[in-house]
Amino acid sequence: MVFNTGAALLDAIVLAVVSKDLEGTYGYKITQDVRAVIDISESTLYPVLRRLQKDECLEVYDQAIDGRNRRYYQITERGRVQLNLYRGEWGNYSQKISRIFEEAKV
Repeated sequence: MVFNTGAALLDAIVLAVVSKDLEGTYGYKITQDVRAVIDISESTLYPVLRRLQKDECLEVYDQAIDGRNRRYYQITERGRVQLNLYRGEWGNYSQKISRIFEEAKV
Protein backbone atom coordinates (compact mmCIF):
# COMPACT_ATOMS: atom_id res chain seq x y z
CA MET A 1 0.00 0.00 0.00
CA VAL A 2 1.35 3.42 -0.89
CA PHE A 3 -0.41 5.26 1.96
CA ASN A 4 1.19 5.51 5.40
CA THR A 5 -0.77 4.08 8.28
CA GLY A 6 -0.73 6.37 11.31
CA ALA A 7 -0.92 5.30 14.94
CA ALA A 8 -4.63 6.10 15.33
CA LEU A 9 -5.55 4.04 12.26
CA LEU A 10 -3.42 1.12 13.48
CA ASP A 11 -5.10 1.32 16.88
CA ALA A 12 -8.53 1.33 15.23
CA ILE A 13 -7.72 -1.66 13.01
CA VAL A 14 -6.29 -3.69 15.89
CA LEU A 15 -9.27 -2.91 18.14
CA ALA A 16 -11.64 -3.93 15.34
CA VAL A 17 -9.79 -7.21 14.79
CA VAL A 18 -9.64 -8.06 18.49
CA SER A 19 -13.32 -7.14 19.01
CA LYS A 20 -14.42 -9.89 16.59
CA ASP A 21 -13.60 -12.60 19.17
CA LEU A 22 -15.44 -12.18 22.49
CA GLU A 23 -13.05 -14.59 24.22
CA GLY A 24 -10.04 -12.70 22.88
CA THR A 25 -7.45 -13.64 20.31
CA TYR A 26 -3.71 -14.15 20.25
CA GLY A 27 -0.92 -12.09 18.73
CA TYR A 28 -0.13 -14.25 15.69
CA LYS A 29 -3.80 -14.38 14.64
CA ILE A 30 -4.12 -10.61 15.12
CA THR A 31 -1.04 -10.15 12.92
CA GLN A 32 -2.53 -12.37 10.18
CA ASP A 33 -5.92 -10.62 10.30
CA VAL A 34 -4.33 -7.16 10.14
CA ARG A 35 -2.00 -8.25 7.33
CA ALA A 36 -5.07 -9.23 5.31
CA VAL A 37 -5.84 -5.52 4.93
CA ILE A 38 -2.51 -3.69 5.39
CA ASP A 39 1.15 -4.59 5.20
CA ILE A 40 2.48 -4.63 8.77
CA SER A 41 5.32 -6.39 10.55
CA GLU A 42 5.14 -8.05 13.93
CA SER A 43 7.72 -5.54 15.17
CA THR A 44 5.18 -2.79 14.39
CA LEU A 45 2.15 -4.62 15.72
CA TYR A 46 3.34 -5.64 19.19
CA PRO A 47 4.06 -2.06 20.34
CA VAL A 48 0.48 -1.20 19.23
CA LEU A 49 -0.85 -4.06 21.38
CA ARG A 50 1.23 -2.89 24.37
CA ARG A 51 0.05 0.71 23.93
CA LEU A 52 -3.60 -0.38 23.76
CA GLN A 53 -3.08 -2.48 26.88
CA LYS A 54 -1.45 0.44 28.69
CA ASP A 55 -4.37 2.67 27.66
CA GLU A 56 -6.73 0.03 29.14
CA CYS A 57 -8.34 -0.68 25.76
CA LEU A 58 -7.13 -4.29 25.84
CA GLU A 59 -6.79 -6.89 28.58
CA VAL A 60 -4.20 -9.63 28.38
CA TYR A 61 -4.26 -13.17 29.69
CA ASP A 62 -2.14 -16.26 29.08
CA GLN A 63 -3.44 -19.70 28.25
CA ALA A 64 -1.50 -22.95 27.92
CA ILE A 65 -1.85 -24.46 24.43
CA ASP A 66 0.03 -27.67 23.63
CA GLY A 67 2.34 -27.15 26.59
CA ARG A 68 3.19 -23.55 25.64
CA ASN A 69 1.80 -20.28 26.93
CA ARG A 70 -0.14 -18.24 24.41
CA ARG A 71 -0.91 -14.59 25.17
CA TYR A 72 -4.49 -13.55 24.41
CA TYR A 73 -5.78 -10.02 23.94
CA GLN A 74 -9.38 -9.08 24.72
CA ILE A 75 -11.09 -5.75 24.15
CA THR A 76 -12.29 -3.88 27.26
CA GLU A 77 -15.29 -1.62 27.64
CA ARG A 78 -12.96 1.37 27.28
CA GLY A 79 -11.64 -0.23 24.09
CA ARG A 80 -15.18 -0.60 22.72
CA VAL A 81 -15.87 3.07 23.40
CA GLN A 82 -12.62 4.02 21.64
CA LEU A 83 -13.43 1.72 18.70
CA ASN A 84 -16.85 3.35 18.28
CA LEU A 85 -15.17 6.76 18.29
CA TYR A 86 -12.74 5.57 15.62
CA ARG A 87 -15.60 4.17 13.53
CA GLY A 88 -17.39 7.51 13.53
CA GLU A 89 -14.24 9.43 12.72
CA TRP A 90 -13.33 6.98 9.95
CA GLY A 91 -16.78 7.36 8.38
CA ASN A 92 -16.41 11.14 8.22
CA TYR A 93 -12.82 11.02 7.04
CA SER A 94 -13.32 8.40 4.33
CA GLN A 95 -16.38 10.23 2.94
CA LYS A 96 -14.40 13.45 2.60
CA ILE A 97 -11.46 11.72 0.90
CA SER A 98 -13.78 9.79 -1.43
CA ARG A 99 -15.53 13.01 -2.38
CA ILE A 100 -12.21 14.62 -3.33
CA PHE A 101 -11.24 11.63 -5.48
CA GLU A 102 -14.65 11.57 -7.18
CA GLU A 103 -14.41 15.28 -8.03
CA ALA A 104 -10.85 15.04 -9.37
CA LYS A 105 -10.32 15.60 -13.08
CA VAL A 106 -8.26 12.90 -14.72
